[in-house]
Amino acid sequence: MKYIIAAIKPYKLDEVREALTAIGVRGMMVSEIKGFGTQSGHTEIYRGAEYAVNFVPKMKLEIAVSASLAEDVIATIAKVAKTDKIGDGKIFVLDLKDALRVRTGETGEDAL
Repeated sequence: MKYIIAAIKPYKLDEVREALTAIGVRGMMVSEIKGFGTQSGHTEIYRGAEYAVNFVPKMKLEIAVSASLAEDVIATIAKVAKTDKIGDGKIFVLDLKDALRVRTGETGEDAL
């Protein structure tokens, strides 16, 4: 099993969710986050004054999938979230040792 963490632009969330559902992803966790990378924030003008915005808003997706589905999930997120502009995001992939569905007690891939 694999645990995929992706940071994407907020306005891409619905499009990414729909694409992932279409390839068989049955669930994910989504959080609003702020961060910076190469983009290093930006400046905004509010009521005539310039402000530095050091952290950029992003959406964090956390998805647990079988190893056989992982490459499709990664490719789908990368394709759909891409805008060819700085700040498109990052995808991290970790090995997932185990999972447990609390309601039924199922473990491993059955819990996904």
